[in-house]
Amino acid sequence: MSRTVARLLVDAWEELGVRHVFGVVGDALNPVTDALRASESVTWVGCRHEEAAAFAAGAQSQLSGTLGVCMGTVGPGAVHLLNGLYDAAKSGTPVLAIAGQVPLSEIGSDSFQEVDNDLLFKDVAVFRATVTSPAQFPALLEIAVRNAIGRRGVAVLTVPGDIGDQEIPDDRPLRLAVTPSPNRPDDPAVEAAADFLDEGGKVTLLVGQGARDSRADVLALADRLAAPMVLTLKAKEGLEDDNPFQVGQTGLIGNPAAAHAMDSADTLLLLGTDFPYREWYPKGKKVVQVDRVAEHIGRRVPVDVALAADVGPTVRGLLQHLAPREDRAHLDHATGLYATWRNAQDRLTAPGHDRRLLGRVRAALDNRDHLVRPEALAAAVDRAAADDAVFTSDTGMSTVWLSRFVHMRGTRRLLGSYNLGSMANAMPQAIGAQLLDTGRQTVAFCGDGGLGMLLGDLMTVRTQRLPLKLVVFDNQRLGMVKLEQEQGGLPEFGTTLDNPDFARVAEALGITGIRVTHADELEEAVARAFACEGPVLLDVLTNPEEIAVPAKPTVQQGWGYARSPSCARTSPARGSEHSAGE
Repeated sequence: MSRTVARLLVDAWEELGVRHVFGVVGDALNPVTDALRASESVTWVGCRHEEAAAFAAGAQSQLSGTLGVCMGTVGPGAVHLLNGLYDAAKSGTPVLAIAGQVPLSEIGSDSFQEVDNDLLFKDVAVFRATVTSPAQFPALLEIAVRNAIGRRGVAVLTVPGDIGDQEIPDDRPLRLAVTPSPNRPDDPAVEAAADFLDEGGKVTLLVGQGARDSRADVLALADRLAAPMVLTLKAKEGLEDDNPFQVGQTGLIGNPAAAHAMDSADTLLLLGTDFPYREWYPKGKKVVQVDRVAEHIGRRVPVDVALAADVGPTVRGLLQHLAPREDRAHLDHATGLYATWRNAQDRLTAPGHDRRLLGRVRAALDNRDHLVRPEALAAAVDRAAADDAVFTSDTGMSTVWLSRFVHMRGTRRLLGSYNLGSMANAMPQAIGAQLLDTGRQTVAFCGDGGLGMLLGDLMTVRTQRLPLKLVVFDNQRLGMVKLEQEQGGLPEFGTTLDNPDFARVAEALGITGIRVTHADELEEAVARAFACEGPVLLDVLTNPEEIAVPAKPTVQQGWGYARSPSCARTSPARGSEHSAGE
């Protein structure tokens, strides 16, 4: 029995275990959405913006390890997918995007809404093609799926409006299987790397997402080398909890202990990370890098020993050759510094912090309206959330507070736009995550700027009856931009946001809305939000003057704050406890 192009596409998704397809309906894709309507295992999720659809598909892919799928119709619908697809591409996760197109006879005529999709998606996609005949479609679909899964990236198939409902001649079963296998370097390379590390003096590990599935091996390696372990943000999940070697993050969201562990090492061992901030790599160190993607090696920092292989088998090979370290002073000093900094941070989050002497002094200078400290909000959510919760975070200060005050204990998962750095990702990623398992708690750390950008997809939360917990850090600012301006000695400009009462907006949409305007209301409000069975938007007015001092504040940054007119009133106290270490 012959099948149409649209029916074959839906059958392929069923075979691949795809459960949801995200997008906005439109004429060019009507045959596909009609085939989805008849599917018993793949559900169409209509979003209010295609960008949200692409973010949701990418989130499902990252969490499930399977193919994420999104669709955008001809012209503007396809264009709107682009930002979310870039996030998937830079996150290295497989997503298939189906883009509509004008009828075949109109292609190239600058027809209404016509966009050259193959050109549009050239940079973001590992594979892209326009279907020009039904007979061509099965092979193109197989190639697209294999590229997306095998190369862990985005594949885009463009389907003209008059192709989807045509029958495929000579219909045959699809061949979609892709079985990636782990690889390890050969024995001489492993032995040479082990010798290099044995002679490398004090070693510090910088561990990324690529090592998350090899937790036991990586911890054994840290113990063998007596090495502190600096985690990238993506490595918090799976490697932060119950890890006596970890000292938190480096970079702008980092802490002094992690910076010290990097700076005081003789050798850095990079495991499964493409940490992109070159200025945070100390100079003059010996470097060993292990990464399954060969082109990642050496592009951030010069590398002495390169092992292009998966972390797990490589580390197991190293453990067979490395001698145990008896001197653990480097490790103990770094972990001691981290414990001291961690205790100081925890004091900031105490419910009565601003009622104590130091808190009252700080509040008089930088929080005269007694708004909620964002640290306290993040810590309260951390205490209330389940040990298997999925967290998403918007780019900017929301991610800073999550990185410092949310502990990835138990089987918690973490998603964000941590490579692309897009705004507005937290809510749509949470939509995708929650649909995978409606019984699993999903928490979005939303910036007020990010939430406002894709606010329309609150209606998707309502329509899908998703029990999301949307936590809004409502400082009425583009907080990270404000911070950047002040670091440069500039007055704050263009960052203020004229926000509505987001809780009342949520209530108007049939979502429980809770608004917090004072620190004394926080604990009860967070408890109420997490006790509610349905979707909740928790709108918390947070202090816009709160900043997180980076791990190694520079003289230039300090001088920038001093010169910034918007900092002049508060600069002596702002963030002082973050850097003092107490």
